Amino acid sequence: MNMARVRECGAIGCSYNTDNKCHAFAITIGDTVHPTCDTLCQSILKGGDSEVTAHVGACKVASCVHNSSLECECSEIEVGYQGSEVDCLSFEPE
Repeated sequence: MNMARVRECGAIGCSYNTDNKCHAFAITIGDTVHPTCDTLCQSILKGGDSEVTAHVGACKVASCVHNSSLECECSEIEVGYQGSEVDCLSFEPE
């Protein structure tokens, strides 16, 4: 299984975000119910590696159709604001 790539990230205030691209090596999605980006880091410090595009390391939202044994089966996802939360916008409930 390949890790899902983060195609775009709209979390502008996140330390890993530069030009709507996530530069963490891998992100974690969810709190078992809600598809929140657990890797979100709001700080004035910049993090990650500009040569890297993030992948989904783990997804804890078991109710997503793309979740298989805590792994995301999408080829790529989009992260962005859903109300005031930064979520996986590719989340689809079962």
